[in-house]
Amino acid sequence: MPVTSDVDRPEAAPEGSALPINELFASLQGEGKLAGVPSTFVRTSGCNLRCWFCDSYHTSWEPTHAWMSVDDVVAAVHDRAPEHVVLTGGEPTIHEESFTLLERLGDDYHLTVETNGTVVPPPETPIDLASISPKLASSTPTPERTPADADAGDWAERHEQNRIDIDALATLVERYDSQLKFVVTGPDDMAEITDLVGRVREAASAPVPGTDVLLMPEGQTREQLDGTRETVANLATEHGYRYTPRIHVDLWNDAPET
Repeated sequence: MPVTSDVDRPEAAPEGSALPINELFASLQGEGKLAGVPSTFVRTSGCNLRCWFCDSYHTSWEPTHAWMSVDDVVAAVHDRAPEHVVLTGGEPTIHEESFTLLERLGDDYHLTVETNGTVVPPPETPIDLASISPKLASSTPTPERTPADADAGDWAERHEQNRIDIDALATLVERYDSQLKFVVTGPDDMAEITDLVGRVREAASAPVPGTDVLLMPEGQTREQLDGTRETVANLATEHGYRYTPRIHVDLWNDAPET
């Protein structure tokens, strides 16, 4: 890592506004309301949480990247064809320069920000879709449940304490077109999802319809999704929420830059 190999990037942070970039590539959006839409992905490195099942291990548990100036990121996005841009991570909102990047791209692209919902961007930040993925209790790492070679250390307590911020979630829902996208490990997650959706609805002045609540099966490979897909689809039907596939996994398994 970093995975992207066709962009010349220095290892040291350049002067001025820059971001730690793990991947920058064009593909199809694999999840959510815009699944299937051609998009350019800008994946920053670094995260304030540690989900045990993180599918971007090299942005969280073992953050790796090279630095790109915001100017270079903008140029790289312009070099690619999609009219949709997805800023993702890791957690992109922990970097102030992410908001500078969004300002630079806002007039020319549809912008999706994929976030865990614990950080609120500055007012007037251009975001066309806030793809908010609140982290459930089932995401909390334990010594027995971490990625290979990872050390949970004090992350279990830190993750559990910081994974949900209702005020931040409510603000994001109020400011932006949004989706609440939950990674579901099984039926036991549903009580917490129902509770969280209710709390956000109570706290936010904007409506949160069931069609904006998305259930996504946990799984980083086709084989893993085969074991969770049908269960999660049935749960979405039962609870009146939307099911979202993981198209990129179905098509390309766990290959990078997909």
